[in-house]
Amino acid sequence: MQESRNRYGGQTSRDVRREAFVVLVSDRRERAERLARGIALVLPCRVIEPGSALPAGPPAAFLVDVATDLTKSGDSGPEGSRESAAWVAAIAASIRASGLPCLYLSRGHAAQDGAAIRLLGGPTVIDPRQPAGIVPTLLRLIGQGRKRGPGAGEGTPQARVERATAVITDLFQAAARGRPPSPAEAEEGTQIVLDTVSEVGIRSWLDLVWRHDLQVYQHSLSVAGFAAAFAAELGFSRSDRQRLAKAALLHDVGKALIPHAILDKPGPLTPEEMRVMRTHAALGADLLAREGAFAPDILAVVRSHHERLDGLGYPDGLKGDEIGDLVRLVAICDVHSALTERRVYRPGLSARAALEIMDAQAGQLDPDLLRVYRPIVARAGSAPPA
Repeated sequence: MQESRNRYGGQTSRDVRREAFVVLVSDRRERAERLARGIALVLPCRVIEPGSALPAGPPAAFLVDVATDLTKSGDSGPEGSRESAAWVAAIAASIRASGLPCLYLSRGHAAQDGAAIRLLGGPTVIDPRQPAGIVPTLLRLIGQGRKRGPGAGEGTPQARVERATAVITDLFQAAARGRPPSPAEAEEGTQIVLDTVSEVGIRSWLDLVWRHDLQVYQHSLSVAGFAAAFAAELGFSRSDRQRLAKAALLHDVGKALIPHAILDKPGPLTPEEMRVMRTHAALGADLLAREGAFAPDILAVVRSHHERLDGLGYPDGLKGDEIGDLVRLVAICDVHSALTERRVYRPGLSARAALEIMDAQAGQLDPDLLRVYRPIVARAGSAPPA
């Protein structure tokens, strides 16, 4: 009997009930057709367009690719845009409640991506510009049988990283709107990092975090993970581990106030763009200071994590003893994370290459702390290939 297929290359609803299929949620028809044809080479694919409901049978996974502006309130924007946003929100609620694997394709716009991530409840995120591959990522998620949402894998390391991603997204979105991050959410994110790194180790933490390709959020969670591992290596008390991990989690919050064209540029910055980028440290510290709930040493890390012992850092050109211990610790974690993370324009460096560069910066980074940090570099290893 000949197999019947829909217009996107996937099988009809009668066939997909008998085997795994992917639901593609998209508001861009031509792009959806191209995506569905590629997916259908491996798995049947059902496309859900604006106004449509999800299919009755549970799919193996969801793929979400939407251009609708989700950053505006429900009463703002043209009527068609409001209707489309309401449809996305309703579909997202069903996806979130299903607990099934969900892959979201980043738009490369922090506010839009953050709104989508919140609606979907912490999906796996990839940047379509990266070479990771949509279909391979879908197959990996399906193969893992990863569950998401309330009651589905609650408390597992993966579920905790999903929650941490949602928390850091909320923190950055608040900052982008000029509001200080929530102290309660900062505390929650810190506890997730400390507990999970303690349970599974830094390598597994990074494997979980690096499944998400939103670079600013990924970087913040990576640095916080390195800080948690560093604190344990140093034998810190629980309260000191908490201070260090929280400072690391919040260190780059000022980047929420940097223009997206600069923040997401897939290549080196011009001198003027670099000048603007370097304002993020002071902007972040000033924003947190308005809340009044963050300790002075946290504010110092946010403002001064790019200061260097030789006085060549920014924003204040501090040097030597002017740079506090907490700042020195986070600076090492920040540099390590930046060197080993994948970027659009380059792969992450190997652990050995990163350590060589960090050793060469011993006049800028604290050399005694750097020696203690070396085992963290070894345990963390290198970013997995894209």
